[in-house]
Amino acid sequence: MDRSKTIIRTSVVGILVNLVLVAFKMVVGLISGSIAVVLDAVNNLGDALSSIITIIGTKLAGKRPDKKHPYGYGRIEYLTSVIIAVIVLIAGITSLRESVEKLIHPTQATYTVISLVIIAVAVVAKFLVGRYVKGVGKRINAQSLVASGSDAFFDAILSFATLVAAAVSMLWGVSLEGILGVIISIVIIKAGVEMLLETLNSIIGVRADSELTGALKQTICGYDRVYGAYDLTLHNYGPTEIIGSVHIEVDDAMTAREIHRLTRQISTDVYAQYGIVLTVGIYASNTDQTDLSEIRTYVEQLLAERPEVLQMHGFYGEPEKKTVSFDLVVDFSADADAVKRELQEMLTERYPDYTFIILLDTDYSD
Repeated sequence: MDRSKTIIRTSVVGILVNLVLVAFKMVVGLISGSIAVVLDAVNNLGDALSSIITIIGTKLAGKRPDKKHPYGYGRIEYLTSVIIAVIVLIAGITSLRESVEKLIHPTQATYTVISLVIIAVAVVAKFLVGRYVKGVGKRINAQSLVASGSDAFFDAILSFATLVAAAVSMLWGVSLEGILGVIISIVIIKAGVEMLLETLNSIIGVRADSELTGALKQTICGYDRVYGAYDLTLHNYGPTEIIGSVHIEVDDAMTAREIHRLTRQISTDVYAQYGIVLTVGIYASNTDQTDLSEIRTYVEQLLAERPEVLQMHGFYGEPEKKTVSFDLVVDFSADADAVKRELQEMLTERYPDYTFIILLDTDYSD
């Protein structure tokens, strides 16, 4: 499946549907004198613009990496989603302003049965288009399409509110456009804010999906002579471009040739299975821990009394040099430096002949 072609094809469908709806709604709005229908038509024009922006963003995001941008242009899709979210916000704010004015200065619109049928058809069309676009977006992990699909759903709700207001106006001569417009505008603004925050989180960088990291670690630990997988980090350079790194624990007796074969096999298999470019580093594990078992046991006892310490790994000692090193993962809410300092003092007091090298790791993934 060509992801870019799918996004463009889906966006073109959205453009065509929205342009047809703009034409019909604008005619109905001008004839009936309904500001709600005219605003709805303008909103559909904005949706067509959103789809055009999605196409442009997809084209730019699909550019090949170059010397200046070696990670590619995939993150442009996030910028596209931001623009669409801003368009949704502007539409919601504009609708709110017009609806408030309608409440303050109400006017009676004149509808016909034909205009109501056109609005009803528009509701169904926007709902189906929204469902289609959002479904494709989720299937291929395209936030811009998900945002466009969500926008279409809210347009369907807005059009439905207009339809209800028109029906009430025809039957009882009561204008509800202002009240319904305010309610729907608030819902649209809320949706726009949520879409914007979600996309900004992706740009800033959020914690990797625990299901993915769990599956990755399970896969890596399934190889012979791998005793653990640690320090897994994943960097997203677009919805489909992920680069990461991990450390594996292996015997210190393994040769460079054996380590090369193992790490190369892991990197190759992870890319084939997950599409992730993974760099594999190593932690050496003492083959003979006779002289170090007491120290390790004491370290584990100390850490068990500190719930802020999430993990200890990379434990390695060199008795002939009287050195022990290991990494600590400390909860973000705790003072990691203070934990390290206190632990180092206690270990030095207990084993004055040894030098303890404690490195602080960050809790990047579950």
